Amino acid sequence: MTRASETGTPGTGARGTPASATRRLDFDPDTVERDLAALVLTIVELLRQLVERQALRRVEVGDLDEDQEERIGMTLMLLEDRMELLRERFGLTPEELNLDLGPLGPLLPTD
Repeated sequence: MTRASETGTPGTGARGTPASATRRLDFDPDTVERDLAALVLTIVELLRQLVERQALRRVEVGDLDEDQEERIGMTLMLLEDRMELLRERFGLTPEELNLDLGPLGPLLPTD
C-alpha cells in the first residue's frame, strides 16, 4: 500500500519534533489504483462476511421463509464470485485484504 517516510534529521522531524510525529505518505503512482482497490475490496469483504453471518443467524432461528433463504444464498454466492473476479483483476489475494490491526489481530476472521 503506501509507505510512510520520515522527514528532517534522523530521529527528529521538522522543528525537532520526534520523527514518528512527522510522517508523510509517499504514494507510488504505479500502485495507487491497486492499493485503492485493495482498500475498497477489504471494506466490501468485511461487510459481505457480516451480512453472511447475520443471514445464517436468521436461518438458524427460522426467521426467514424458504424463498428468502434461497435469495439470500444466491445473492451471497454471486457477491463472493464478483469479489473473486475483482481480486483477480487487481492481482490481489484474500490474505492481502485482511488488514493487520496490531494487538487486535487481523480485521477479517481466517476461518
